[in-house]
Amino acid sequence: MAPSRGPAPTPRKLHKTLANHKGPVHVARYAKGTAKYVLSGGQDRTVRLWNPELGTEIKAYAAHGYEVLSLTVAHDNSRFASSGGDRQVFLWDVMTGQTIRRIPGHMGKIFTVEFNEDASVLASGSFDSTVRLWDLKSQNRQPIQVLEEARDAVQTIHVGRSYITTGSVDGHVRTYDLRMGELRTDFIGHPVTAVVPSQDNQTYLVTTIDGHVRLMDMSTGKMLNDFKGHASSSYRIRACFGHGEASVICGDEDGKVWAWDLVDAEPLQPNPPPRVHERVVTWIEHHPIEAGEVITASADGTVKVWRT
Repeated sequence: MAPSRGPAPTPRKLHKTLANHKGPVHVARYAKGTAKYVLSGGQDRTVRLWNPELGTEIKAYAAHGYEVLSLTVAHDNSRFASSGGDRQVFLWDVMTGQTIRRIPGHMGKIFTVEFNEDASVLASGSFDSTVRLWDLKSQNRQPIQVLEEARDAVQTIHVGRSYITTGSVDGHVRTYDLRMGELRTDFIGHPVTAVVPSQDNQTYLVTTIDGHVRLMDMSTGKMLNDFKGHASSSYRIRACFGHGEASVICGDEDGKVWAWDLVDAEPLQPNPPPRVHERVVTWIEHHPIEAGEVITASADGTVKVWRT
């Protein structure tokens, strides 16, 4: 390997603004594979499919009766699932724009949905403090498992190959080892809004409502690093790794996008960063392959595509 030159520059050049939502955008996700498309969901009850290269909307998906808070895309891009204020998960066919299935069962709004690797199982986390696992190959309407350990709303889920990690307003990150039938609980101490594991599953980033993003050791629950400076006290926001996992990037409540060096946790320049959204940055996601592209979603009603 070539010697490390430090993290790749954070994409900060505005490429396109995707502005068709009417009201706050809560989530924006890249498609799988080469990730040529972006899906966004918002308070206007729609999910929208975009071409970020051209900045054009391809399709709008409307069936939700309440705001859309979460999206997850199947491995082959043929389907996606969405959730929010409806208390049921919507499973969609991307091409036809129709819902394939609606899955009731939660007693409150559903903050997060996440497919497993081959989209045969879907996990959903709710205000009702449960996580429910659904077998999409079965016609059975009951969940295959209900995880009831959280004591408050579940805001974030990651489904790995043999484990599920959840983050709750109760201040805990819980990792369920499905093969061993074991649960490990990490007490973070503040409401957890996002958990993003590293690709090797050795560490994870946890975003909390106390103005901190922490890098945690997945196996011991020990804090390895602490990233701060951004404004975060009341909204669900999400930090993610930069390209090659050499940096951490996170939007904040002032509409700024922060970046830190993963190793020394120092903010990367510009510090402080400029304001790039009118309101809170609710979501940030780095392109899964390309070094120089990031998307941000904001309560200002836009999704922005950034390049280096």
